[in-house]
Amino acid sequence: MLAVASFKRWLFRLYGPEAAPIILTQRRVYVLPTGAGLTYAAALGLMLIGAINYNLSLGYALIFLLAGLGLVALLHTFRNLVQIEISPGRAEPVFAGDMAHFGLQLLNRRKQGRFAVSLNLAGGKAVSTDLAADAATAVNLPLPAARRGWLRPGRATLQTRYPLCLVRAWGYVEPDMRCLVYPRPEASPPPLPLSASGEAGGARSGKGTEDFSGLRTHQPADSPRHVAWKAVARGQPLLTKQFTGASTAQVWLDWNDLPPDLDIEARLSRLTRWLLDAHAQGLSYGLCLPGKTIPLDQGTRQFQDCLEALALHGS
Repeated sequence: MLAVASFKRWLFRLYGPEAAPIILTQRRVYVLPTGAGLTYAAALGLMLIGAINYNLSLGYALIFLLAGLGLVALLHTFRNLVQIEISPGRAEPVFAGDMAHFGLQLLNRRKQGRFAVSLNLAGGKAVSTDLAADAATAVNLPLPAARRGWLRPGRATLQTRYPLCLVRAWGYVEPDMRCLVYPRPEASPPPLPLSASGEAGGARSGKGTEDFSGLRTHQPADSPRHVAWKAVARGQPLLTKQFTGASTAQVWLDWNDLPPDLDIEARLSRLTRWLLDAHAQGLSYGLCLPGKTIPLDQGTRQFQDCLEALALHGS
């Protein structure tokens, strides 16, 4: 099996993620007849036998014409794929169990268009597209995201049967890209542990987010985003900005506060659901995981940092 895998890597040039842009050179495009192509060749063979048997001059002319058509179709199928440039695009994070989409940019530098080019990832559905002349085309390749963590798409297959479906040309590429998969949120979790994690009333405690109200001495648990860096630049000691306005409850999403009978994935699933709820309600929240603590804060950056910590826990 090891020898077969090594032979396939050598034959199809499968050496892991490749730097962009990836160009499908002539040595990276493979061509074989399709089922229709084999049937076409068999029919020409039978016609040739009949023409020889009955000495039909017009039969020879027709057979040679059709054989030439097949060879021209083979050349056009090959040229429809060769010299395409592939570059990785964006892959937005998803939750486990959803469909991840990996973006690819296909660049056609020729003055002629390319048609019916199909792309797919192993385990994903095929996507067909046409490439305009001397232009770039964006495609998104779907791939199921079964588990949390980093998801690499692996090898992508480009293929075409254009124009007559008599032959199939294909090539392999492996763009250097990945997608972050978050834990699947629990469907019916307990309510947020507000009473055990902090007090409501941001206007009284200086934890609001609407209006600037002043400065106070910096504490180790304060977020770096609230540090008054301009005051520090003027030579003043480290201070933290205070805000008033919207009342904001605080909630700590603590791994150790969860029931001991929950396994790792169930804990991450519950914390993910609580994180989504806290962010949707505009709360100030922090996250405590074994070996990692994210202090109390709000906003999109805090939300993304917490989701990433949950996705990569134990990696």
